[in-house]
Amino acid sequence: MTLGAPLRRAGQLATDAASAGFDGLVVTEGGRTAYLTCAAAALSADIEVSTGIAVAFARSPMVTAQLAWELADATGGRFRLGLGTQVRAHVVRRYGMSFDHPGPRLREYVEAVRACFAAFRGASPLKFKGDFYSLDLLPPQWSPGSIGVPDPPIDVAAVNPYMLRLAGEVADGVHVHPLNHPLYLTETVLPSVRQGKATAGRDPGTVHLTVPVFTAVGDTPEEQSHWRELARAQVAFYGSTPNYAFIFELLGRRGTTERLRERQRAGDVAGMVAIVDDDLLDEFLLTGSFDEMPELIVARYGGIAQRVVLYFAGIAWNEDPASLARWGAIARRVGEKTPGGDSQ
Repeated sequence: MTLGAPLRRAGQLATDAASAGFDGLVVTEGGRTAYLTCAAAALSADIEVSTGIAVAFARSPMVTAQLAWELADATGGRFRLGLGTQVRAHVVRRYGMSFDHPGPRLREYVEAVRACFAAFRGASPLKFKGDFYSLDLLPPQWSPGSIGVPDPPIDVAAVNPYMLRLAGEVADGVHVHPLNHPLYLTETVLPSVRQGKATAGRDPGTVHLTVPVFTAVGDTPEEQSHWRELARAQVAFYGSTPNYAFIFELLGRRGTTERLRERQRAGDVAGMVAIVDDDLLDEFLLTGSFDEMPELIVARYGGIAQRVVLYFAGIAWNEDPASLARWGAIARRVGEKTPGGDSQ
């Protein structure tokens, strides 16, 4: 996983990741666009690229469909479009776009993007009419035209049961939030996605889970401690979001989000991090040596995730590009232990 990056650097990361043995890159959207980083990666290496996620409501469905179409073409069909809602403040105040009714709006957004794909391919004229989006003009000279690969899969980021059911109904995959633990995956994610698939009458195998993994990997306690503290800070940061409080409650840790928000409002970052004690951290984190980590990943996520993403691998590359080879060895061994799965 990596944030959007300067484009030449993104190309180098893709080259290094492919050489290290990773199946792909997942690019999340922050200060830089996910799509341009994906394009730089796609033009630099034969590797799968995914937005994980790009902010849906920041762009019209047509713009998103065009970007995804070109990336699918450039990668020879090795692009996955991952979409998410972001939060109201960012969509409204940073992007200047509408956020009302995010669940129904995202459902319609996915349907509108698929309508654009069909129109690009010439399978049907563009005629989409919804409550939030209306698209019905695509003269031939404004269409990117058909491409020689399938339509890019559309994945949806989902945390709560409603959005997970929605993903099960309309998406090709689910981007599980990095703030995940085994109980959440088995008691919330899988049942909700299955319910959505059943509601839509979809085949049980049609929706794939992509799961980011926090890993404290290293062959010495000092190496592992570095990543443990980064993970602790990430759990505290993500856990301060009110909508994620139930993830802690599943572990019997009611009130954790409220305590994190109290410290956040006080500007006490160290106090936020201190709330995440070692027992709580280990619910979200795998700790072990480079030799141990593949087994730990497969033991926790085998049978649940179709694709696992090493959350800290991009940071490791930024700190020491040569270190990516050892992280890539984890990816290769996970792939060997789970035929048909991907590690990124």
